[in-house]
Amino acid sequence: MDIVVDFIKIILPAGLVMYAMFLTFRNMLDKELERKKVEARSKLQDSIVPLRLQAYERLALLLERISPKNLILRLNNPSLSAQEFQVLLVREIREEFNHNLSQQIYISEELWALIKKGIEDTISTINQAAGGLDPGARGVDLTRSIFEKVLGLQADPVTHALSQLKKEVTQFY
Repeated sequence: MDIVVDFIKIILPAGLVMYAMFLTFRNMLDKELERKKVEARSKLQDSIVPLRLQAYERLALLLERISPKNLILRLNNPSLSAQEFQVLLVREIREEFNHNLSQQIYISEELWALIKKGIEDTISTINQAAGGLDPGARGVDLTRSIFEKVLGLQADPVTHALSQLKKEVTQFY
C-alpha cells in the first residue's frame, strides 16, 4: 500500500505539471495563431485599400463621363442627325459602363444600384429626348432636347449617385 501512495505522490504532481504545461503551450499556440491571422488581415487590407479607392475613382470618372453635359460636349458632332447622335450617346454610355463593370465588387450593393439607375436614367432621358423630335432633326436639336429634359428633372440621378459615392468613400476612409 505504501508503494501505491508513493506512486500517487509522484504521478499526481507530475500529471498536474504536465497538464499546466499543456495549457500554457496551447495558450501560446492560440495567441501565435491569432497574431498570424491579424498580420494576414493587415497585409490583405494593405493590398485591398488601394484597389477599392481606385474602384471609387474609376466609378466617379464613369459618372462624370456619362453625365449628359460632359457626354454631349465630348461627343458633339454637328454633322450627325439626331438619330445618329442618339445611337452614339447611348453606345458611349454602355461602353463606359461595360468597361467599369468589374468595379462593383469593391463597393456596396446600394451604391452599385444607384450607379446603374443613374446610367439607365441617363439613357432613358436621351431616348425620351430623341423620341420627341422630328425624323429629320439634327444632333443639335437632340442636344437642346436633352438639356431641356435634364433641367426638368427634380434630381439628376448621375449627380445623386456621385454624391453617394463620395459619401461612401468618406465613410470608409
